[in-house]
Amino acid sequence: MSMRKNANLHSGRVFNDRRWIIPFFASVAVWITLFTTAIFWLYSSSYGGDQVQFDVISFSKSEDSSGYFVESDIKESMGSNEVSKLEPPRLAYLISGTKGDSQRMMRTLQAVYHPRNQYILHMDLEAPPRERLNLTMSVKIDPTFQEVQNVHVMGQSNLVTYKGPTMIACTLQAIAILLKESLDWDWFINLSASDYPLMTQDDLLHVLSNMSRNLNFIEHTQISGWKLNHRAKPIIVDPGLYLSKKSDLASTSQRRSLPTSFKVFTGSAWVMLTRSFVEYCIWGWDNLPRTILMYYTNFLSSPEGYFHTVICNTEEFRNTAISHDLHYIAWDNPPKQHPLSLSIKDFDQMVNSSAPFARKFHKDDQVLDKIDKELLDRTNRFAPGAWCIGSSDGGADPCALRGDESVFRPGPGAKRLQDLFSKLLSEDFRAKQCLAKG
Repeated sequence: MSMRKNANLHSGRVFNDRRWIIPFFASVAVWITLFTTAIFWLYSSSYGGDQVQFDVISFSKSEDSSGYFVESDIKESMGSNEVSKLEPPRLAYLISGTKGDSQRMMRTLQAVYHPRNQYILHMDLEAPPRERLNLTMSVKIDPTFQEVQNVHVMGQSNLVTYKGPTMIACTLQAIAILLKESLDWDWFINLSASDYPLMTQDDLLHVLSNMSRNLNFIEHTQISGWKLNHRAKPIIVDPGLYLSKKSDLASTSQRRSLPTSFKVFTGSAWVMLTRSFVEYCIWGWDNLPRTILMYYTNFLSSPEGYFHTVICNTEEFRNTAISHDLHYIAWDNPPKQHPLSLSIKDFDQMVNSSAPFARKFHKDDQVLDKIDKELLDRTNRFAPGAWCIGSSDGGADPCALRGDESVFRPGPGAKRLQDLFSKLLSEDFRAKQCLAKG
């Protein structure tokens, strides 16, 4: 059977079928290199330039590594749903942005900041060097960040194409650094510069303190319908894997059938994942995460499928997947592909959703000021919590003086979140998790 001469290109250009073979295999090779580098960084002892300095971390189990396990401990760890009583949970955030997002990233960071957590910021290579430097300096000169040392800017900026595998590569790199930086956090959360919280970290940490640390919040469904034909079967090449400038994804005229060794799932790109699960994705001791990673190298909208497919095809984690992304998002309808920008008119719906986060917002939209005032009680740098014990007289920053970071002061947001989790953990809702069709 003869091949069609020309392949489709998302940007409108035309590719000859033979010409895409080299970039196709180049993207696979670079993808392997990126993933290997992410794992290598777990062992590297230092970074150059503005990058964060790390010590080599021992991954042996200890009293200080609550929730961590090695391969032999998987079943024991997953078999227990008891909440750890040793200490309250800690979160690890990735906040990402691109050109023009530095101020928005700082605003989101300050709104979700808590000294218990870990934060890593990534501004992609499309942003000019000066803007990336300004973001780094904003973090370095903040007195609280200097003292606590829990906010870092990735010194290596990567090209990130949202619908391509470069976003997954960047996320895995950030996870590897967060694993290297701290043994103590319990959940990984990814946010963008256009995300914003709808409740305080005290609300979120308080509610999570009373929950199993084995739960993964990842909206998912088995791929079907139009997504089956438009996402699972085309073969795409992300130029961001091997070029120095961002350009549109390219697709070939060839199509592929669905894999037979695992089921393909899709869902939201925004997740809250357990430390044990992301460790499994990085280490992949049974090779499944790497096999699926290779499949998603040339998959359209891979950020909406990689973690979902791994978790739903892994016996140890399948029953931990809660199909919710913890975001309020207003979608276009039809076909529910692009989130609408939120504004004041969406405020009540955001609150009623009980979700801890929402997206997407325009820069400095007035609804953000309303969220700061009515939901976060934020008047200074940070949304205040019980850890802020300074005086607020005369407009002073109460978070300039830190108290016990393990004490929380939950507000109305905690009650909303408890109601949401009660629904998500109901038998009817959980019966749908990782449900395979056909």
